[in-house]
Amino acid sequence: MARVTEAAAADITVRDGKRGFSLRAFLGRFGALIFLIALVVFFSILKPNSFPTPLNLFNIARQASISGIVAIGMTFVILTGGIDLSVGSLLALAGIVAAAFYKGGTGLLDTGAGDTSGIGVGGAILVACAVGLIGGFIQGLVITKLKIPPFIATLGGLSAFRGLTLLIGNGGPISAFDDSFKVLGQGRIGDLVPIPVIIFLVMALVAHIVLRYTQYGRYVYAVGGNLEAARLSGLNTGLIILSVYMIVGLLTGFGGFLLASRLNSAEAIAGVGLELTVIASVVIGGTSLVGGEGGVIGTVLGSLLVNVLTAGLTQLNVTSYVQQILIGLVIVFAVFFDRFTKARRN
Repeated sequence: MARVTEAAAADITVRDGKRGFSLRAFLGRFGALIFLIALVVFFSILKPNSFPTPLNLFNIARQASISGIVAIGMTFVILTGGIDLSVGSLLALAGIVAAAFYKGGTGLLDTGAGDTSGIGVGGAILVACAVGLIGGFIQGLVITKLKIPPFIATLGGLSAFRGLTLLIGNGGPISAFDDSFKVLGQGRIGDLVPIPVIIFLVMALVAHIVLRYTQYGRYVYAVGGNLEAARLSGLNTGLIILSVYMIVGLLTGFGGFLLASRLNSAEAIAGVGLELTVIASVVIGGTSLVGGEGGVIGTVLGSLLVNVLTAGLTQLNVTSYVQQILIGLVIVFAVFFDRFTKARRN
């Protein structure tokens, strides 16, 4: 009888081993990478003389870097089960305030071109990051202390931050900076690799380490996985939720400076629609909208995928209106695909 039991156990082990490879699980884990490679191959076939060139691919990576930096912060937020719809407006606010300080106007409403104030590039970066951090802190407090749902709180932030940006810039841009201001946004290493791409990858690596290998990262996943269980286990869930909104605010503020540096102009209308691109990047990368599952590596792939899709469609002369439709469909498909690949495991 014992032999039969052992044989049965062995048989179960073998059958489990055969089931060890699941196509559904494989696609769930590597779907974004597979889709990204497929898109690059597809557009390279259609545009062999322009799309697969190193210069074009690095330009796509540079385009992805700014939204990708914000998406890294959004990953922290969505992992807790939250959302931030204000990132586009906060990015514009941080950029225009940093530009105003860099220009050295006597007040925030003084946006005339002039010599720099001596605050320097480092000072401008600190100002932009401070604006983003304060914006994230305010929204985090509204969510955790006033118990306003993140969707509503950040929707209010989207409107308020945009209005404040238009007020500070008098509805117009602040532009014409010196070369030192433009280095981070426009500079390249070896005349090929854009500096924003390096910054993006370094930030992604740091965020990945924080989420996967630190106690704080485990707390973030715990809050997103089961908020009540995390609270009962002794975690200060309110502080953790507040911190993730501060993180996305900080990275959004830096992104605002980087965009102004790249464009040589801080636009009052910068970042319009950025929240769509950022959330799409995170969701396509496999982070669950209900929280508790996902990661930064997927977000990096999602950011590249969205920008490859946009760049490829642009080279095919597809209008921006159609591009928005397609990106919206991709978001819906990504959520469906995520649910599909996880259904069997659940």
